[in-house]
Amino acid sequence: MGPVRQTYATRESFPPVAKAYTQVSQVVKEMGLLRRAQWFYALVAGALAVALAGLITGFILLGDSWFQLLIAAGLGIVFTQIAFLAHEAAHRVILSSGPANDRLSRIIGPALVGMSYSWWDSKHSRHHANPNRVSKDPDIEIDTISFVEDDARKARGVVRFITQRQGWLFFPLLTMEGFNLHFLGIKYLVTTREPVKGRWIELSLILLRLAAVIVPVFIFLPLGLAFAFIFVQMAVFGVYMGASFAPNHKGMPIIAPDARLDFFTKQVRTSRNVRGGWWATTLMGGLNYQIEHHLFPSMARPYLSRARVVVREACENLNVPYTETSLIESYAIVIRYLNEVGLAARDPFDCPTRHELRGV
Repeated sequence: MGPVRQTYATRESFPPVAKAYTQVSQVVKEMGLLRRAQWFYALVAGALAVALAGLITGFILLGDSWFQLLIAAGLGIVFTQIAFLAHEAAHRVILSSGPANDRLSRIIGPALVGMSYSWWDSKHSRHHANPNRVSKDPDIEIDTISFVEDDARKARGVVRFITQRQGWLFFPLLTMEGFNLHFLGIKYLVTTREPVKGRWIELSLILLRLAAVIVPVFIFLPLGLAFAFIFVQMAVFGVYMGASFAPNHKGMPIIAPDARLDFFTKQVRTSRNVRGGWWATTLMGGLNYQIEHHLFPSMARPYLSRARVVVREACENLNVPYTETSLIESYAIVIRYLNEVGLAARDPFDCPTRHELRGV
């Protein structure tokens, strides 16, 4: 009769840990881990500027060559790394004041990455406030892929076909995520009735950035190669972004919409870290320390590893599970979880055994 109805975590599932966050944050503050690391971000920005200049130079020198697709892939990687900086600026991590960080993020996001800062900030702020909470976390709302079974059951037509296989299709679908992120940002700026600070400036920067990327490609490259260049650049960007954000929460407990959890429990139990040290931090822009990032969203990237030691020790003392896996294992968990959710999209009267016997 189909899969068992998904159950959500509640307050009773996770006993509250009184004053846990207050104690941990006090230790972190005394260790100086909440200070800015402007030197670090200056080095990262400098390295990305050199990489971007090198790719532009390579594009000019290569001319009409299919090796241009390597340049396109490189741009996808660099734009993702720049997006990590925009993410950290939006969390007010890079510069000394909040307004300065906001201005920086409003420039980096639209002008360099091509994504709307206002759209992303609204969405991401709600995610941080209620990670994996049904009806409150926009990151688990349906968008082709279903993250909760109730959404999977509603799938129809082509979407239902995808949903039934969404775990295996997850990474192929990410090749279109770059286009989706750009589209959703522009759609938000054009259609939302909410007040948006600097709406038209942001929209103008996005359109100018898109023109700066697209126009030279179609001027200097043959038509077929130009389309391939744009697709590869956007596909790499989408896969890289999705592969960096997906391991953090997918497959972790889903919280009931009316559950009231303390801050420490809510953030730790719904987040997953990725092992790997400095290389994982470089690859994922610090998102590998997702637990620490959610507990201290304004903590600079270089200090997250030290905060991990403090948080992990606190979790051991409080008997709170601290989830940490390898990158490959996290992807396996995500794929398995999405496939399990996708089972809800099949016909509840369709017997799986019947299909197995047909294959005998």
